[in-house]
Amino acid sequence: MPSLPKTAEEALKFLKDNKIKWVDLQFTDLPGRLHHITIPASEFTEESFKTGFGKLDGSSIKGFTMIYESDMVLMPIPQTMAVIPWNEGIARVITQVFWGGGKGRFERDPRHIAEEAEKKQSEEGYISYFGPELEFFIFDKVDLDVATPQSGTGYKIHAREAPWARNGGFLIRYKEGYYPAPPVDQLMDIRVEAINILTDYFGFNIEATHHEVATAGQGEIDFRFSTLADTADKVQTLKYVLKNVAAKHGMIATFMPKPMFGDNGTGMHTHFSLWTKDGKNLMYDPNDEYAELSQIGRYIVGGILEHGRALSAIVSPTTNSYRRLIPGYEAPVYLVWSKSNRSAVIRVPAYYRGMEKAKRIEYRPPDPSCNPYLAFAAILMAALDGIKKKIDPGDPVDENVYHMSEERKKQLKIKELPRSLNEALDELESDKEFLKPVFNSSILNTYIDLKRDEAKTMQQYPHPMELYYYLDA
Repeated sequence: MPSLPKTAEEALKFLKDNKIKWVDLQFTDLPGRLHHITIPASEFTEESFKTGFGKLDGSSIKGFTMIYESDMVLMPIPQTMAVIPWNEGIARVITQVFWGGGKGRFERDPRHIAEEAEKKQSEEGYISYFGPELEFFIFDKVDLDVATPQSGTGYKIHAREAPWARNGGFLIRYKEGYYPAPPVDQLMDIRVEAINILTDYFGFNIEATHHEVATAGQGEIDFRFSTLADTADKVQTLKYVLKNVAAKHGMIATFMPKPMFGDNGTGMHTHFSLWTKDGKNLMYDPNDEYAELSQIGRYIVGGILEHGRALSAIVSPTTNSYRRLIPGYEAPVYLVWSKSNRSAVIRVPAYYRGMEKAKRIEYRPPDPSCNPYLAFAAILMAALDGIKKKIDPGDPVDENVYHMSEERKKQLKIKELPRSLNEALDELESDKEFLKPVFNSSILNTYIDLKRDEAKTMQQYPHPMELYYYLDA
């Protein structure tokens, strides 16, 4: 494994030692997709790490700039430099986005928001850690027909494990994909190839990979928690690596939340903890009998529940996200918290007692279609708002809320997550003050406008099942 650099000087040595000829400058657009431009490694000098590379037309990137203000600069972050093993002589580096002409940091660069969130927490004496669990599907092929939407659209998923595959081999029945051993798990080799690359070339500390509950190739990769911006970098890197490994095998890796009917969707349950700078876990209280969760921890839960409906627009940011967030498929719907109840939006893991370092919450609504820089920053801001305002989360709910009567839910005053992207955007528009110390109005307004357009576009297309239900109307 190459030793990863930490400084500009080390990054230059890294390029030389690994005989790198070309470098991918990578950055993330506002919706959360990774972009790149490849430049000669010879252009990298100590000075270029200070001045960056004037290589970006921001008007061509979704959510960035207009055509009359499009010249932008990409500033490499040395500690993200890594070899791309499937392209000989090529490395990648994640970049910050700056305005051209020396006008400073671009305010709609998503990584800028993550950095601002880290700055804000530092000013208040905190450091946060994030540990996302990334789920995904790996399909053999997807036939997609949208060429002539006026006459109909459709898709077909080909997946070697699926009950509909009819390949005579091993299959996984609906909702029976959790931890089956090979040869039933037919995609272990791809997952292991991906985690080997993440470990050997990108500096990941992998904690686990496994098949997930759904059929048709659902999997999960978990890596060790880290700080906010670094964790977001790792999310983008993991998605990048897995997609490329799957493509090498002629397959498709997708982080789409709900690609198929009748089985579990894809989430990104996010573990969160808040510490002091000198290493004290502010969420741990050994004297708390319920879950060893401190009062500050309860305020954090309160803040996230209070702003949970607005957070949905950022952590569950696609129209497809709301096809996942329905009862019965292990997806959280209800704004309650609990020690072990997986129907709750927030779970407080309690595998062991007396372990300060392990005390955290698990926030379950996020899915990996989100922009991780924005999602983690928003979660942090909701948590800090909970502490600032001492928001009481109410009593934990240990009952399965899916099975509760409507009367019981009303009695407990249980609220639900939004049921659509438009509803989530309504909530964000009416509840965004908690974000404003970090999220500037430019990025919030642009993000909402982009997502409104996305929702409006999707509303215009008739769904195939609508024809099945209503053709005889």
